[in-house]
Amino acid sequence: MTTAAPAAVTAPVPGDPPPRRRRVSRDTVAAWGLLSPNLVVFTVFLFVPLLATVWLSLYSSSGFGPREFVGADNYTELFGDSTFWRATANTGLYALLTVPVSLVIGLGIALAMNRPLRGRGVLRAIYYVPYVISGVVVAVAGRWIFNENVGVVNRLLRSAGLDGVPWQSDAVGAMGSLVLISIWTKIGFVMVVYLAGLQSIPAEYLEAAQTDGAGKWQRLRYIVVPLLKPTTIFLVVLGVIESFQVFDIVYVLTGGGPGNATEMLVTYAYAEGFDARRQGYAATIGVVTYLFIAVLTALWYRRQRAQEADL
Repeated sequence: MTTAAPAAVTAPVPGDPPPRRRRVSRDTVAAWGLLSPNLVVFTVFLFVPLLATVWLSLYSSSGFGPREFVGADNYTELFGDSTFWRATANTGLYALLTVPVSLVIGLGIALAMNRPLRGRGVLRAIYYVPYVISGVVVAVAGRWIFNENVGVVNRLLRSAGLDGVPWQSDAVGAMGSLVLISIWTKIGFVMVVYLAGLQSIPAEYLEAAQTDGAGKWQRLRYIVVPLLKPTTIFLVVLGVIESFQVFDIVYVLTGGGPGNATEMLVTYAYAEGFDARRQGYAATIGVVTYLFIAVLTALWYRRQRAQEADL
């Protein structure tokens, strides 16, 4: 009768290091400690409200009493809503009118402010102040400037022998006043961003072009504008996103009128949520607007990554 030999026990070799344990480095702890406040703010004030908005868009709710689950009915109604499409078209028109004009004017001011001028810092501050002022204050000033009866603009027009413009009662006039006030508030920020882009252009490029006989417009067209392309793309995307989020200036200056001539997506969502007491439908408008902004941001991010890969 044979007996199986016991399994060999491997004794630890003297001098071998102890088994490595999974430890969290101090850098990782410090990184999470620094990120945690932003993550908490993002979760509480952005991610959770977004999920709540998506959830609310699936219900019919007035804000009082029980909610009724309707599924995708709000979305079906939305895509057949003529007012929603009018608000979408108005928002697109607003972006189409304000973004390019503010970029051109802001670039022109940035080119002027990039030169050694006396009082340049004061001038930069004057141009930037409208951007940091509250939108409500700007809109109240706009109502006084573009008032049909006693407004500054119509008084100047009448003093020149011209007819006043119906800024509040005409669709074109109302949109025009909104666009002009918005451009006035945007050009300061555009100027600051373009100034940063201009100061990052190596002076050797411009000096070499000037030595080769290139004039001011040629240097601007073939050197400055191409090198400012990433800055321009950033400003275009940011301007379009801001256009789809505009609310305070429209609400105070025109109220979306006359009729629905200046109704924007956010003002329409506000009207449906708080005036018509259809909070589920208003949440649906918010979700669709958010999806458009998210797609636009993703396209911009993808383009930026492609440009960085080409460098």
